[in-house]
Amino acid sequence: MASSTSWAQDVITCDLCDKAAQQFCNSCQVNLCDTCVKKHRDEFKSLMHEVVPFLERKIQLVFPECREHSGQRCEVNCKKCNTPVCIKCIGLGPHKGHDVKELTEIHENKVRKIKSDTKEIQAKIIPKYQNEDQNIGITISKAKSKIDDLGKESKKLRKLWHQEVDNIFDKIDSMGQSLGEENLNVLQGYHNKIRDLISEMNKIVKQNEKISNSNNLLEINKYQSKLNEYQDFPKHVDLKFPFLASNIDKGKGLSIEIGGYRATLKQMSEPILYTDVSRLTTGIGKLMDKVRVIATIPTTCKLLYGVACVWEVEAWIFGDNETITRIDIHGAVKFTVTTKCQHGPRGISVTRGRELVYSDYDSRKVNIVRDWKTETLITPPEGRGPGSLYWTPGRLSCTRSGDILVHVYTGGGSQKKNKIICYQGKNIKQEISNDGEGKYIFKDGSHSLFMSENNNGDVCVSDVNADAVVVVDKTGRVRFRYDGKPARREKSFDPRDIVTDALSQIIVTDNNNNCLHILDQNGQFLSCVDDCGLGKPVGLSVDSEGRLWVGSFKTGGIKVIEYLQNK
Repeated sequence: MASSTSWAQDVITCDLCDKAAQQFCNSCQVNLCDTCVKKHRDEFKSLMHEVVPFLERKIQLVFPECREHSGQRCEVNCKKCNTPVCIKCIGLGPHKGHDVKELTEIHENKVRKIKSDTKEIQAKIIPKYQNEDQNIGITISKAKSKIDDLGKESKKLRKLWHQEVDNIFDKIDSMGQSLGEENLNVLQGYHNKIRDLISEMNKIVKQNEKISNSNNLLEINKYQSKLNEYQDFPKHVDLKFPFLASNIDKGKGLSIEIGGYRATLKQMSEPILYTDVSRLTTGIGKLMDKVRVIATIPTTCKLLYGVACVWEVEAWIFGDNETITRIDIHGAVKFTVTTKCQHGPRGISVTRGRELVYSDYDSRKVNIVRDWKTETLITPPEGRGPGSLYWTPGRLSCTRSGDILVHVYTGGGSQKKNKIICYQGKNIKQEISNDGEGKYIFKDGSHSLFMSENNNGDVCVSDVNADAVVVVDKTGRVRFRYDGKPARREKSFDPRDIVTDALSQIIVTDNNNNCLHILDQNGQFLSCVDDCGLGKPVGLSVDSEGRLWVGSFKTGGIKVIEYLQNK
């Protein structure tokens, strides 16, 4: 039975039907049964057919039929026309005189090429792909493992973060409870005192009624009035209930504070704690053809001197009094710091840890506000200038590296000497005052210097005494000066506050012309912002969205301006 099955599998069938093949056409290399021999001849009448018994078949090449001459098979290939042709075609036909090549030779060359390609695919290319397949498999396995590890780490951190948030609110609840109980205890003590006095006065009333009805002269004469003691209430309790403040900027961050405790969670595009927020701006393209005022913020400052942004919706401001106020983009007051500066702060800035720093003219110190407590951060060195033994701090600017640039001066009036000191913590890192050849970089005079560090490390200074912008590199060498002339304004250039943005552009306020000058980092004038109704612009800062907050010395208000296109 097995041999019968094997025999059935070895039977070769006719190529035109399913019957067993008894014949074979050597010319066409076709298997035929006896019945289909005639059918095959009739189908290709023009060709010669060498039909033989199947066992006498010859395996040979099958040449194609010539398109020009019926009954002829092509034996060569016309090189000029690149087509198979027969002998008649090259003798008397359309391909007469053309170079030809035998089809058998072409066939042999093709077979060799096929075998060579097959060998290379099998020996070299497939192993490479197999190796890459194996590597990809390993990489996928590792990637899955890393994704799993990431998920596990995320769950772990989620738990830790939740614990941290719980700890924050536990502390807030504890502080709220403690402060509340402290107030209740004070209030209860005051309540008890009032009740004790009421009881005491009721006793005195009874005693007085008894005395007034007495006929004993001596007893009446001993009477001492206590009316004055009870005319005024005891000093009222000054209650200070805990104030819980929270700011939620959906998708960006949140903060909460109570008493002197403050906790903040901030979402950023990269792990950096730096409050010169122009460096954090992403997706910013070129200057807009026409700027847009997106907010006009009223303030309580009659004269506004400075603005320092805290991220995208809040800023510290100061004016002609002792207070520094934190407001949001709607003008709502968030916090107020009352300084001891009798003549008001001379400058403010915000550190990369979002802490407020300000200079105090009277104490000659730079202070920092931490947990709502003021601490001395910097005391400028003693000086030798005329009329003064000390350098006094003026304007400030915090850098992206955590340093603080401080304008200091000594002397008085038009003879006042000016320089900039770069502090790293409490230590002096660099002094910018002369060009290395004994010449002072900044002009003597009574006006403050405004400054900002650019992305390349340049320190950009608004030298108000010289009516110029001076830019020095990291070594303190002057790179260029800008005098405002390229802007072709009506009045003389009067620079004040200065900032740099994410594109390394330099923006400076022009107090005389009520506009902003925008330069590239090499001092090339780009444009003026003069169509926003700016009145005596002095305060200037950049928020984390790349917008300008421009304060008006004249009105005390602030305009928030979009001047860069999004990519």
